[in-house]
Amino acid sequence: MAKDFACTHEIVDAAHRAWSRAVWDYVAGAALTETTLRRNRHALDSYAFLPRVLRDVSAIDVSADVLGHKLRAPVAIMPMGSMKLMTPDGAKAAGRAAGRYGAIQCVSSVAGQEMEEVAAEGAGPKIFQLYIRGDMDWIKARLDRAKKAGYTALMLTVDGPYYGIRERQLIHRWSLASVRDPARHIQASVTWKTFAAMRRHWGGKTVIKGIATAADAKLAAEHGVDAVCVSNHGGRELDHGRGTMDMLPEIVEALGKRAETWIDGGFVRGTDAVKAYCLGAKCVGIGRLAAWGLGAGGEDGLVRALELFEEEIFNAMGLIGAASIAELGPEFLCRAAPLSPTHETSAFRHFGDAPLR
Repeated sequence: MAKDFACTHEIVDAAHRAWSRAVWDYVAGAALTETTLRRNRHALDSYAFLPRVLRDVSAIDVSADVLGHKLRAPVAIMPMGSMKLMTPDGAKAAGRAAGRYGAIQCVSSVAGQEMEEVAAEGAGPKIFQLYIRGDMDWIKARLDRAKKAGYTALMLTVDGPYYGIRERQLIHRWSLASVRDPARHIQASVTWKTFAAMRRHWGGKTVIKGIATAADAKLAAEHGVDAVCVSNHGGRELDHGRGTMDMLPEIVEALGKRAETWIDGGFVRGTDAVKAYCLGAKCVGIGRLAAWGLGAGGEDGLVRALELFEEEIFNAMGLIGAASIAELGPEFLCRAAPLSPTHETSAFRHFGDAPLR
């Protein structure tokens, strides 16, 4: 039973056992040398905590307001493609889990299920993420459907004009239908002008995902976005990019109070999230961790992964002397040298260990 998972290690192990090698590599892998993926982990491991003591942390509140929604913890399930590979119910299982736990679900237009079906699953806020495969009439039709289905915001992913060269998939001669879509090339022609037209038609809150520089963060703010997600697509598109935690401070500064700053890219531990909150992130997105939860136990597995993530956030905050998310700040962090090589499971020191008998 998923509720019996005692720690995240067990969830990652369970997903690894449940999936084929091809599915594991699709979820865990990244582009070419996977340097960007490893830099995400390296950047997170390059911060150490500066705990303060003799503070009242007898009651800790990890909740926060994100895009006007009161969340149990400032966590969002990031958009993922082809989710039926992870669990038979795909994005619908993720929607039910998000509703049960109290997180935002961001639903990809290439998740593999109709947006209306996913919107009907589970309570709680849902954001529609769109990959563009047609002209403005095509875009408007999908935005109208998303609005009618009850999505509370629109997310545009901007860091994937081309599909990354993912050697783990190429070795298996394995590709997704969404990659073979002949209309995929249209994504490469999307500009700020396209986004401005989309935003006017949508008329509601917007999130841009895939900002990696202060310059583009400023442009996003000038275009009136409500949130910017600092992201490098988990290292799955451009190789040799920076880790997202290395991007975060300059983007927080560039945005100021004009838009919320979100971040994703290798966040698999609650301590990772606390570090990002200390540096000004309003919300942390999880992708691979959410996928592993689904692989380990479907809806229940994802709920348990979110619970353990929150438990680690709570524990870290108590031990560094912060009783609420609002109390976190850069004074709780310092730079430090990572202690070991980084890769997609290096945050789980016991991954793959056989149980003692």
